[in-house]
Amino acid sequence: MKVTPGLFDIQVNGFAGVDFNDEGIEAEMLDFALEAMLKTGVTCCLPTLITASGPVLIRRFQALDKAVTGSKLGALMVPGYHLEGPFLNPAEGYAGCHPPQDMLAPDIRLIDDIEKGLSRPILLVTCAPEFDASGVFVRALTERGKRVAVGHSSVGYAQLQEAVEAGLSLCTHLGNGIPQTLPKLDNTLQAQLSCDALDACFIADGLHIPPFALKNLLRAKTLTRSILVTDAMSAAACKNSGMYSFAGVKVELADDGTVRQPGASNLAGSSLTLDQAVRNLVHWNIASFDEAVEMASAHPGRVMQKAMVHHSQIRPESRVVWDDSNAVIECHIASGISRRYN
Repeated sequence: MKVTPGLFDIQVNGFAGVDFNDEGIEAEMLDFALEAMLKTGVTCCLPTLITASGPVLIRRFQALDKAVTGSKLGALMVPGYHLEGPFLNPAEGYAGCHPPQDMLAPDIRLIDDIEKGLSRPILLVTCAPEFDASGVFVRALTERGKRVAVGHSSVGYAQLQEAVEAGLSLCTHLGNGIPQTLPKLDNTLQAQLSCDALDACFIADGLHIPPFALKNLLRAKTLTRSILVTDAMSAAACKNSGMYSFAGVKVELADDGTVRQPGASNLAGSSLTLDQAVRNLVHWNIASFDEAVEMASAHPGRVMQKAMVHHSQIRPESRVVWDDSNAVIECHIASGISRRYN
């Protein structure tokens, strides 16, 4: 047996049949999803809402926040939220499954409007810095105590450096949210890999990035600057393939674990769980068990610490017990919540 800190997923759109982007989400639904996440070793998370129109985003955040406030586990496991969009690149290949018609130019006023009346803050914002002249938006977010990530972006090296100087500190699902075809060397992937000031998140499901390519990306970014995320949507931890809801659209979970809108080629989130991401890195001989756990626990905690402190949010002390096959068998949170699974 091995004992580690609890895992921290900073990009999760839904879980166990529950869509965090659903305006109809209720406390019981959120508790069901968080209980299922505990079973995978996740004791802290940032529920992630994706691109929508301003009014829709405001309603979705209000519904999610109400569910968090009324839930039993939300107070312990949800210190805040991740907004992935709508300040992204709408061009084909960069937009991914986000609706390009709802994408907007960076506007700090929308962030302020969304947060009015919320019990918990937006702690992380993913945006495309190429639309942020002189880093005005990134700087405003940073001044409000938020972490800012680059994602779904074509930003080049020079403007990326400007964004970093303004406060950009993270890459969202690096290697994804970009077209299949890019300039050979002078492209946004290489720019983000080369920037040592940026930590980077990776989806280690073997589907978003082939294992051999993930190995190269992690070598370039280094394990110490790398974070495991799931980018999970409601199909994660569900046994049955078929149709699931994701931010107002229907997506299909295939038998191989991929999630797509019917007929689309690009992926729409994942069905990955964070404990499986840890096992995958070990199985692929990319990282040791301890290194993989750090990428799913200590590293996201370090990256989010400043924002959490600024907003008076804490990550509870927790521990996870794993068996010899790296499966979670116990999960404990300092408040007295304890679960045993095997």
